[in-house]
Amino acid sequence: MKAFFNSMTGRVFFALMLGIIASAALTQWLALNERQRTLERYRNFHALERAEQIIETADVVRPESRAQYLAVASKGSVQLELASEERPALHPPTEFSAALSQRLGREFQVTPLAERPVACDRPVATNTVFGATQWRGTCESVQIAMTDGQLLKLSVLPPRAPAPTGHNEYAVFVPFLLCIAVLAYLVTRMTVRPLKQLAQAAKDLGNDINHPPLELTGASEIRQASAAFNAMQARIRQYIAQRTEMLAAITHDLQTPLTRLRLRLEKVPDDDLRQKLIGDLSAMQAMVKEGLDLARSMDAGGAMQKLDLDSLLDSVCADAADAGQPVELKGAAGMALLGRPLDIQRCLVNLIDNAVKYGQKAHVTVERLAGAARVRIRDEGPGIPPDQLARVFEPFYRLESSRSRTSGGTGLGLTIARNIAEQHGATLSLANSDHGGLEAVLTLPEFYAGK
Repeated sequence: MKAFFNSMTGRVFFALMLGIIASAALTQWLALNERQRTLERYRNFHALERAEQIIETADVVRPESRAQYLAVASKGSVQLELASEERPALHPPTEFSAALSQRLGREFQVTPLAERPVACDRPVATNTVFGATQWRGTCESVQIAMTDGQLLKLSVLPPRAPAPTGHNEYAVFVPFLLCIAVLAYLVTRMTVRPLKQLAQAAKDLGNDINHPPLELTGASEIRQASAAFNAMQARIRQYIAQRTEMLAAITHDLQTPLTRLRLRLEKVPDDDLRQKLIGDLSAMQAMVKEGLDLARSMDAGGAMQKLDLDSLLDSVCADAADAGQPVELKGAAGMALLGRPLDIQRCLVNLIDNAVKYGQKAHVTVERLAGAARVRIRDEGPGIPPDQLARVFEPFYRLESSRSRTSGGTGLGLTIARNIAEQHGATLSLANSDHGGLEAVLTLPEFYAGK
């Protein structure tokens, strides 16, 4: 779940959810407030009409029978009763008292009272989330002087609570949220899917520069982005091909003059000088060969085929042992991989040669992982300083302690091995082993038919 929150899909989904819910809540709040204001205006008008009606009716009733009439007529939110003999505190004219006074005429004297009915401050029952909990319409008391001089007290109270409808608001709100969630998820998928396709295309491009281009489908912006990505892939492929061809041409053309130079060196009369010159020439030829191998390792062309990793490892280690190299193989992967046989073989040979050259012996261990195989090649040498573990993969980089004619090499072996590993979707890393020596770890993905 945490991964979903941190993903682009989760962020867009929750942004849409929060935005839609906030908009719906604001709309509901505005609608209920407008409904409340409409209800207040209606109730105020109704209270004014009702007050005028019962006051004028009470005025024509005989004073001795007025109390009985008031007891029967005052049963709603507008109540008229006999005023107490105490002199009440008065209040400045209000909008309701002024309107009532204008309706009744000069025969009646309307005086607002400072005393408010107790019901005005009671909370109002509501069955909505955003409903008002306090009545904001007319709620006050006024004193009415009848035409015969009798004083009555008019109280305008909040309306009664509506009868329960049996309708649960949350029963509607939950399906509403579910509909919003489904809509937000569909919109999120539609929005994020092109980004995921571009991300997967970039990942495929890193593994295989010759991966098929993206299909130009979807919205115009997505098609433009896909076309730009395809153009970038074509340019990168062209640049790599040009560089590979140039490096291969240079190294190939150097073979002929070097061969002629070796033939001519055979005629040097001084044996000591001839051996030194031939040694330098051999080093140059080895460097040219490594350069040609480096150029080939950058080329992702060639047909991929299904390979048995255990058979390939056994063949490489057997060839190394036949050549006199101390190699020990343990374990079995029991899985197939997809790759170019000569390239994978060259990668393993370089790692074993490097272990034997600098660590006297190569301990090769293979184990099966979930969807991959891990090949460990450990030597018995002194290891590498931690700050130089990453730099040894750079072309022509060699440690100071290895700059000798016999064991220094060209500094391209690990570079070629990592290039081949990356071309096959594998990873290659170096680390100083806890048992001593340097350990190269090659992780190869498993081959799945139809994928």
